[in-house]
Amino acid sequence: MDQSTLPVNLTTMNTHEFQGKSLLKAYNVDIQEGFVAETPEQAVTVAKQLHEKFGSEYFVVKAQIHAGGRGKGGGVKLAKSLDDVERIAGQILGMQLITPQTGPEGKKVNKVLIAQDVYYKGPSEHKEFYISLLLNRNTGRNIFMYSPEGGMSIEEVAEKSPEQIFTEEIDPSIGMQQFQMRNIAFNLGLSGTAFKNMQKFLNGLYETYTGIDAQLLEVNPVLKTSDDRILAVDCKLVLDDNALFRHPELASMRDLNEEDPVEVEAGKHNLNFVKLDGNVGCMVNGAGLAMATMDIIKLSGGAPANFLDVGGGANPKTVEAGFRIILKDPEVKAILINIFGGIVRCDRVANGVVEAYKSIGEIKVPVIVRLQGTNAEEAKKIIDNSGLRVFSAVTFSEAAELVTKVLNK
Repeated sequence: MDQSTLPVNLTTMNTHEFQGKSLLKAYNVDIQEGFVAETPEQAVTVAKQLHEKFGSEYFVVKAQIHAGGRGKGGGVKLAKSLDDVERIAGQILGMQLITPQTGPEGKKVNKVLIAQDVYYKGPSEHKEFYISLLLNRNTGRNIFMYSPEGGMSIEEVAEKSPEQIFTEEIDPSIGMQQFQMRNIAFNLGLSGTAFKNMQKFLNGLYETYTGIDAQLLEVNPVLKTSDDRILAVDCKLVLDDNALFRHPELASMRDLNEEDPVEVEAGKHNLNFVKLDGNVGCMVNGAGLAMATMDIIKLSGGAPANFLDVGGGANPKTVEAGFRIILKDPEVKAILINIFGGIVRCDRVANGVVEAYKSIGEIKVPVIVRLQGTNAEEAKKIIDNSGLRVFSAVTFSEAAELVTKVLNK
């Protein structure tokens, strides 16, 4: 699939570990070096490159999917020879990796990262930390969340040892200050060379986060090696789609194989779609109205099957695309179309619904159309006189009653 033809309309874009690390490295953050491979043979080749370039004797084979907890599912393993690299890569590539974040269906592994083993012996013990950067929407400031208990999920740390979670807020108009870097390094229990290296590491993280307009930057674990280097051993990086116009080079990192194919199809039609687990499909214009519509469905005894915002310019093509996407879900028992005619006239949307309905053919589930705003009365007449299995409503209460009625048949 040609990714360049797809519009950017999602809220966020996830990246793979190897992609996140490459961006960290571009901002002078020290990382666990590695190369990506898509076959066992490529894995051996890049392991040889690691040996030649960094002197690596042992290697870590890491599944590349958009989910955490890969090690718990068997997606991260140590290889002590090139034969091990080939064998382990062959086991991981193509597997359906199940982690706490993938759900029971898991995700297919198409790539592995062959990384250097950085847990070598040295003059001191190695130590793992958790560090993440995100926006505190309550204060409008960027916030470091960090813990000396790295290598495990932050939720688990919060539950078992909440006193081990620290935060440091950064005023974006000023940027990160030296005393804040020292404060974080001190709370992580560092001293000497490691204390100094951690400050450089933190500054690089912040420069990366702000420089690429990230929504989340999480490194777990951050490793203090036995010779006091500070390295990013993993990297979860979530980009803001709305800022990608400033970073066109980052859009190419999008991996459609890791995304829900229905959501990808919706993106091709400029529709904002999120799959849910209910039985009533929703097609709405405007995010706020969509949230209210989902509330109506719950109050009517149903459950929303999706969030689908067609935007302010609903027309026959977008309505038809919305129908087709919603109908891919076999659990959908009814469809509620809820449009406020402000930018677009309700009669135009009504004609679009009728045209789309006829174009698709027989739709086996009842369709409820609630149109309010400009030319709402004319729109209701168009729906009522269409001869199709479509129920019209003008008010929220009428729409709710119709949802209850069709679900209880």
